[in-house]
Amino acid sequence: MKLDDCNALITGASAGIGREFARQLARRARSMILVARREDRLAELRDELQQQHPNLVVQIRQADLADLAQLHELMEWLGRERIDVNVLVNNAGLGDSGPFATSDPIRNEQMTLVNVVALTSLTRHILPQMIAKRRGGILNVSSSAGFLPMPGSAVYAATKAYVTSFSEALRAELHGTGVSVCALCPGPVRTEFQQVAKRTDGRPEIGPEFLVIPVERVVRDAIKRLEADKPIVIPGFAMKLVMLLPRLTPMPLLRMLMRRYSGRDSPV
Repeated sequence: MKLDDCNALITGASAGIGREFARQLARRARSMILVARREDRLAELRDELQQQHPNLVVQIRQADLADLAQLHELMEWLGRERIDVNVLVNNAGLGDSGPFATSDPIRNEQMTLVNVVALTSLTRHILPQMIAKRRGGILNVSSSAGFLPMPGSAVYAATKAYVTSFSEALRAELHGTGVSVCALCPGPVRTEFQQVAKRTDGRPEIGPEFLVIPVERVVRDAIKRLEADKPIVIPGFAMKLVMLLPRLTPMPLLRMLMRRYSGRDSPV
């Protein structure tokens, strides 16, 4: 999948990783559709990109993907306008940090709707046109949290496990169709995501400094790997190594480590 002259749709484009995808793809795309909840942020980004790239066509769509009505409205608009999308970046995501027993049920529902339902629905809506034209790239922003159960981020990690598994299965189904599927599984990235994910009684957690990767590198690595038709991207050598260890560790030992990590003595 070559990204030159592509028509890209990016969700969660108003900040963080999504905004950086827009900035880096703008150098190569023909057109872009930027989707997020904050229309003012989207307008600022659109103006910035069009000033730097006068030939780029940028459309913005304000949508809260945790709202099924707004999600369906977005897909209906794409169909009604017959918009050709050959690069889909499913970046929109919500997180949470803290014990599940004290979690906000509404927040849990929103995480599932954005991280799982919206990603799946948009992919299903856009994929047939990619297959028909034998050209397309789907980049699903997952997380290294999806590689193993994570006490304190139970729902978030579970949704990201879904994203990674879904991406792998879809990739196998699409072999030979001209459509590439890649899952981006970053570790800690310094964006406003942590601030939004923290609870009122906690503080944002980003992880050890040696694991933190700049957002520019995360996106650069993801774009490179999508073009190379690679299945998974874990930016940073240290993060690759850290994620390899738990994936090779027997589950009984992982359970013991997770009990200690969560500060609980009861069985997991």
